[in-house]
Amino acid sequence: MKKVLFGLLAAIFTMVQLGFYNSKSSYNALPADSLRAIYSHPAAEWPKPNVDSGVHWAELTALPKAPIASKQKELEKVIALGKVLFYDPRLSGSNQISCISCHSPDMNWADGKRVSLGHDQSPNQRNAPSLENVWYLKNLFWDGRAKSLEEQLEGPIGSDIEMHQDFAALPKKLGKINGYKALFTDAFGDKKITTERIATALADYQRTFTSRKSDFDYFMEGNSKRLTDQQIEGLHLFRTKARCMNCHYGPLFTDDDFHNLGLTYYGRDKYEDLGRYNITKKPEDVGKFKTPGLRNIMRTRPWFHNGLFDNIEGVINMYNAGMPQPKPRPDQLNDPLFPKTDPLIKRLGLSKTEKEALIAFLNSITTEPWRIQAPEMPK
Repeated sequence: MKKVLFGLLAAIFTMVQLGFYNSKSSYNALPADSLRAIYSHPAAEWPKPNVDSGVHWAELTALPKAPIASKQKELEKVIALGKVLFYDPRLSGSNQISCISCHSPDMNWADGKRVSLGHDQSPNQRNAPSLENVWYLKNLFWDGRAKSLEEQLEGPIGSDIEMHQDFAALPKKLGKINGYKALFTDAFGDKKITTERIATALADYQRTFTSRKSDFDYFMEGNSKRLTDQQIEGLHLFRTKARCMNCHYGPLFTDDDFHNLGLTYYGRDKYEDLGRYNITKKPEDVGKFKTPGLRNIMRTRPWFHNGLFDNIEGVINMYNAGMPQPKPRPDQLNDPLFPKTDPLIKRLGLSKTEKEALIAFLNSITTEPWRIQAPEMPK
């Protein structure tokens, strides 16, 4: 007990000595033992992170249980049906593309491609985001155009360049497969197949997609040895000098909001993507995309909405440089749609050692995926 108290007092002394509580000097490097003493305490006692005024941040926490966990027994048959549907390529017009084609459990519910290939090998415009912990999100798709999983799933199924299947015609198509009659009866009480039942089953199955506990989660539960000194330094940098907490916070390391990172390619027809603006038509939303959660980030490459980077060092270097800050040409000075990089994005001045520590911390919130056995397809 005396040893713990002495360590805490030493850490506090070091913090005061280095001016840690002064927001302008909170970036000062602290010795590893002092950082460990500080971050081994409950998160409520951690130093305040470096966030800008107006950011309604929440502290990092261990992974919560998905709400569906408490109902999983009563929804067992619905979830089982949803799993079959998720794996079945007959949900596509070509009978060749299933949901797992772009969201594979072996890849933490992403696909590892810059952009996914859909119907007739058509390339999508955007990277396929991971569906892990999708139950937590209020905004779905990179542009937030869907507010529920039931609404979201109609997009890829009905898309001409994705699954290319008329969603309204899907019940009749599945009704010709005898094996589905028993599955729908088990799930809903009778063999009737409707778009609503398909959506419910698929959505409830996706609500079971939860990350495994990471070293960070065990650390948050009190096992202070689960993080290395370098990872704790990375945690500290994540919350302070690296400014990550301005957008990546809470249990899933996301604000579930939209930001412009300077990657709009405005005016370049082949590459231009106006993001959130396509949905809201608000000029201030040009180039904004949803903040992805960072859990299992080291397994969900490539990153950004367009799959721009395949190595994490490149991502960190981009943020360290302050991301692209496009300047309008003379003929664009009065263009109300000219995109503006989010003011939360600033040059960071991270050293090579600090960038390595930050990456080490990202590894601490990354785990191996669950092993999931593919279901037998109904005939």
